[in-house]
Amino acid sequence: MRSRVAVLASGRGSNLEAILAYCERLGELSSCEVALVMSNRADARALETARSRGIPAQHIADPSNGAALLEMLDANSIDLVALAGYLKLLPGEVTRLYKDRIVNVHPAPLPRFGGAGMYGLRVHDAVIAAGLRETEVTVHFVDEEYDSGDVIARWPVPVYEGDTCELLAERVLKVEHVLFPRVLDMVACLAPARLAAGRQ
Repeated sequence: MRSRVAVLASGRGSNLEAILAYCERLGELSSCEVALVMSNRADARALETARSRGIPAQHIADPSNGAALLEMLDANSIDLVALAGYLKLLPGEVTRLYKDRIVNVHPAPLPRFGGAGMYGLRVHDAVIAAGLRETEVTVHFVDEEYDSGDVIARWPVPVYEGDTCELLAERVLKVEHVLFPRVLDMVACLAPARLAAGRQ
């Protein structure tokens, strides 16, 4: 049985599209399926993408309301949660109940370039300003703080002389689209006992 995944996104949802494409490509060999898409923005393109594919889509009116979030996850029998460009901090009751079942993708090395406010182009600007010749995409478990959970996977990305934050962001995003779906599938595949326990 495939794990049911909720994808949370705040914007255009390109990582959601990458996850959907990956699952479709693997078909029955995939260990997970996107069963719910949620966003703190009612106009997020990620919600439109979900609806166009017949996937339940929910607007999170109050991201700080953990009880409401848990109710939506439970109503859709969600096993795993994937944060794909979701910019809000998850309430503690959610991270505790879904411990080691929430994964996030971050576009830079952690913990150095993580934390509150470190998202979008400002992350890549900080990497370039630090003089790094290599950045990385990081996938990690989510806890009650921004970008502080245990790292699951890293993938290096070169930083070239003359790079702008826009150029670097484009290069990093391509790697996110490759790495994140695979790690999500791996987490679903390697943790059946934990997922079953989470349903109880």
